[in-house]
Amino acid sequence: MADFMMRYIQAGQTSVANYLLDHFREVGMTTDQLLVYLQLRRQMDRGEQLPEAESIAESLGWDKQRVYQLLHEMIASKLMMITSVTNAQGQKADTYDFRLLTEKLSQLDVQTVQKEVKQEATSDRSTVFNQIETEFGRPLSPLEMESISQWLDEDHYRPELIQLALKEAVLSQAYSLKYMDRILLSWEKKNLKTAAQVQREKERQEPRRSAASGNASQASSQIPDVPIFKLTDN
Repeated sequence: MADFMMRYIQAGQTSVANYLLDHFREVGMTTDQLLVYLQLRRQMDRGEQLPEAESIAESLGWDKQRVYQLLHEMIASKLMMITSVTNAQGQKADTYDFRLLTEKLSQLDVQTVQKEVKQEATSDRSTVFNQIETEFGRPLSPLEMESISQWLDEDHYRPELIQLALKEAVLSQAYSLKYMDRILLSWEKKNLKTAAQVQREKERQEPRRSAASGNASQASSQIPDVPIFKLTDN
């Protein structure tokens, strides 16, 4: 057992990114190409910068020509390339370079994020349409749908802000996109871009409104009662 553990440790380890194992098919790599890649990495980690096809074939139990074909396919598919490196002694040597594979994986991640963002935006748009139709109690016309799309795409109003404007319109019993548009424009002039900012502005204005209402009530109470005389009385 001790001898086995010694050989096990001396054989070393090859580290492979789980992200590659999860997505190798999505970047155009076949299962056979992945096996070749793993064998290449294994030998390169041991110091062989350009492992021989014969050695790879022997490790996999394949024909040498099959390995040559797979290596050619991986280079043609831009999964790897052969570059020159300079060793510690100043000598140049060829090696397999997998930066192209890493770049493909990074682009895949960007595409995934973009797809998720697009799906989320589509979902938000549908939610806004559905909520307005529900509150208005009728389907939206094509012109109304275009107006709402302009709020989202051109004016860049957040869905939460449009939903808040809808709430304000419903409270005022004004079931109209024009009324909502006036609300949104008033918020835009005040540079209020989120529902939280609108709420804070309301809280800031509330004391002023309460004070104004109180002053109006007080002024009304100070008006003296004027007796009404009948001009016909003698």
